[in-house]
Amino acid sequence: MLLVILLIAAALRIRGIGFGLPALHDPDEPLFMMTALDMLRSHSLNPAWFGHPGTITFYCLALISLAVGASGVATGQYADAHAFVSAVYADPGILFLPARLFFAACGVACVYLTWRLGRRIGGVRAGLLGAAFLAVNALHVDYSQVIRTDIQASLFMLLCAGATLSIAERGRLRDYLLAGLFVGLGCATKWPAAAFAVGPIAVAIWRIAHGHADARKLLLFVAAAPAALLLASPYLLLDYPTVIGNLASEARPTHPGATGHGLVANLAWYVGDPLRGTFGIAGIALAALGTILIGIRNRRAAVALAPGIGACVLLLAVQALRWERWLIPLLPFAAIAAGYAVAALAEMARSRTGRPLALLEPLAGLLLVLPMLQATQVRAVTRANDTRQLASAWLRANAPPQSTILVEHAALDLLSEPWKPLFPLGKAGCVDARAVLAGRIRYSDAETLRSGSPVVDLGNVDPARLASCRARFLVLSHIDRYANDRVTYAAQWRRYAALTRGAVLRHRIAPIAERLGGPEILIFETPPAPPPLSSAR
Repeated sequence: MLLVILLIAAALRIRGIGFGLPALHDPDEPLFMMTALDMLRSHSLNPAWFGHPGTITFYCLALISLAVGASGVATGQYADAHAFVSAVYADPGILFLPARLFFAACGVACVYLTWRLGRRIGGVRAGLLGAAFLAVNALHVDYSQVIRTDIQASLFMLLCAGATLSIAERGRLRDYLLAGLFVGLGCATKWPAAAFAVGPIAVAIWRIAHGHADARKLLLFVAAAPAALLLASPYLLLDYPTVIGNLASEARPTHPGATGHGLVANLAWYVGDPLRGTFGIAGIALAALGTILIGIRNRRAAVALAPGIGACVLLLAVQALRWERWLIPLLPFAAIAAGYAVAALAEMARSRTGRPLALLEPLAGLLLVLPMLQATQVRAVTRANDTRQLASAWLRANAPPQSTILVEHAALDLLSEPWKPLFPLGKAGCVDARAVLAGRIRYSDAETLRSGSPVVDLGNVDPARLASCRARFLVLSHIDRYANDRVTYAAQWRRYAALTRGAVLRHRIAPIAERLGGPEILIFETPPAPPPLSSAR
């Protein structure tokens, strides 16, 4: 049964994993891949970006890039490393697809670790149910298909939770050291993993209060966690000015479409939006019931897991911003709690009826899995059918050759077309995308040009350089963010208003529920300037 669940998890995460390519729909994927390539080109272990901090992810991507490039050169597909890098900038799928497959494997590994942890907490059936719920969870499937730090950080958090439970059960020095190792590696991947350090500390205090001599082991954990972090990401110290600058940039109070509204409102949003959309109301109710039952029936598990999970929940809720992806580390624990509740209710039914009812858990689990699968299917369909793809198709049908086209998203699928593509890039204004990619721009250069703006779009272009953004066609995929909040983002909205003044709205592409995903896109055409009048004789 576990093998079947893992195969289903793998199939869901591999299906459609090449979405969008060669265009890049996730705005953060280029950040990670360009940084990894920069490390290889400069022969440096310094990522020079620490916003997540993402170091483990960068190192993994660099190794994947090295393996793909080396195999391509060895088989004669590319003449040398220079030819390989040029090919990647022309077709990102060469590297992006192997990298996405790596993160899909990390997602499947999370499902396996969920089974292991669930089995230890509530038995084999609870573990299998928890793994099944996570395997089909739409949010977890989605982010297992993109190059980001979230799934990889969740992997280390699950490993830390397992080591913390071992501390509660046996209190071995080995478990304290492993917990410190996984906290450090998790933090080197994504900062919020530090919340799980609360778990081993709370368990150690609990054990000491019950007469165990764990004080020295606790001190070793406290030393092991930062040591593992700095060993995995030494440039956090060696390049600390960059770290400070990146953290200041990441700690922004607002973001178009993602600004939070305080602790209670944020909690309500996480439960009522991403969690309900992927677990359903029944799944949330069972997860809540399972959490209560674990607290009553398995005190060691409660002491081991509740502090870290609680710290993580609190950390999410107090943030100025809110993103559905920040919920990913908590999904395995919600799945385990829901699986525990189903197994406990089935056991109660057996004890009351006196019948074996062997199929009760599988049937109940299936009733919960089917709606989750439906949500996963809907998100897969909308991801495969994106408004940005329709925008490209419209341009191919309507834009004359040699037209200048401004595009706000990474529409690399348009580079082979006979147009001059422009892309907004902060202080540089709007740049020739083909020329910039031919020069193999470094991410550090792009980061400097964006000047810490939260989004690379027309709204954050230097006003003095706005004239460089004039084009025959304007393909605007971010304009609705600012149009919906013109008070907060008045400066950004003015840039859009100035550039579209006098232009004709030629096409509007809006997402359609359960059919078409992506942002709303507006395509404007600027009438060509009339030819100069010839002088009268």
